[in-house]
Amino acid sequence: MTRPVSSSFGTPKRTPAKTLRASLFALAAGLGLVASATGCDTLQGEANPQMPVWVHHPGGALTVSQRRTLTDPARVTGENYERGRPGLDIAHRRVFVGSTDHGLYALNAQNLDVLWRFETMAAVQSEPLYDADEDVVYFGSADGAFYKVQAKTGALLWRFASNGEVARKPAIDGDVVYITNANDTLIAIDKATGKLKWHQHRAPAFGIEIGGYAGPVVGNGKVYTAFSDGVAMAYSTVDGSEQWPVVDLAVASAAGDGQPPQYLDVDTTPVLTTTNAGSAKSETIAIVASYEGGVFALDAENGHEVWRNPDARGASDLLLWEQPEPPAQKKIPGIRFKSRKVLIVSSGPTGLWGLDVDTGKELWRKKLPEGGMTAPAAVEGALLVGTTRYGLFLFHPLDGGVIDGIQPGNEIAMAPAAYGTKAFVMTNGGQMLGILVSPPR
Repeated sequence: MTRPVSSSFGTPKRTPAKTLRASLFALAAGLGLVASATGCDTLQGEANPQMPVWVHHPGGALTVSQRRTLTDPARVTGENYERGRPGLDIAHRRVFVGSTDHGLYALNAQNLDVLWRFETMAAVQSEPLYDADEDVVYFGSADGAFYKVQAKTGALLWRFASNGEVARKPAIDGDVVYITNANDTLIAIDKATGKLKWHQHRAPAFGIEIGGYAGPVVGNGKVYTAFSDGVAMAYSTVDGSEQWPVVDLAVASAAGDGQPPQYLDVDTTPVLTTTNAGSAKSETIAIVASYEGGVFALDAENGHEVWRNPDARGASDLLLWEQPEPPAQKKIPGIRFKSRKVLIVSSGPTGLWGLDVDTGKELWRKKLPEGGMTAPAAVEGALLVGTTRYGLFLFHPLDGGVIDGIQPGNEIAMAPAAYGTKAFVMTNGGQMLGILVSPPR
């Protein structure tokens, strides 16, 4: 067994039945056959802050199948908001979720029984990462530390003190795990020992900042992230050396009069994907969002701008929704399918967006319900999001239409996590929910 160590960083296969259900849902979504028996306007309905659409047109696609209260109110300090997102271990049917009561919980996905709880010194508002290769869990805490624990028992393997809240999901590449913290620092850590390999830090920008920060993503021998001063960057996974010239999105976001934007933040974890627009061959792009400057697609190799949507401002999360073209034996005669990609942009000020990945052009946009919305999760060919006032929504990713919704009884600030027909999320106040997602009636 690996001995626990402490490091410090000083600077600030699906079954045939399930496959059939998924195919039916994807078919319904692709054809637009998602309206309920009570009316055909469900698909086109928006989230009305005064009267959610499902009150009169329920789709019957969402069901609360499990409930269990986890958070101990006696341990909670500060606001009782549960944020982050659950982490899933599909093979062993385990769910890992953090809480404001300073704990990371491991749950049995079938009944939500608590398998173990790991105590930290502050709220755990991060998205844990399960590593099947070692059967371990990585997660961060508001206490400034990043942890590696055994997934079976919760035993500590090592703890790395980063000197800044760690809330974004880490990234793994080979023998290294990458994290970012609230102190504008990207850190590469040896998976086996928990020791620092290298780091990159940028001084925070002067002025007002929006809460949140970008996480890391790895690809093409680079690790990509962004910072509160408006800079997006790519670094070598080998030694942390800069692979782009400085890409200052704040400059590109400046107003027509030349004045810099009030908020410089780039708080979204980059999305890596490929595009064929304007080129005979596909190229890899890194998509990021500046709070005031909108959404940018950058060439993953050199950081050059490929496209920009300046209207999609205020983004806090990005999600790439993909619908692959089905294999020939799965195709239905007379119905044409094609692969699709939609970039889903979550923004408090401007709403929920669907953007064309090749061009950045708006495909659809929906107003948010009063109180805001969480980051979305892709589930059964649709998008599931939580709201702080109206429970959970199920959206159509191709036009933003509401498929269904359910009000479980509590506000939701945590982003859901999903696999197959099941989703998991914790409400404010600490009630863990298991959600069953079925093809709509």
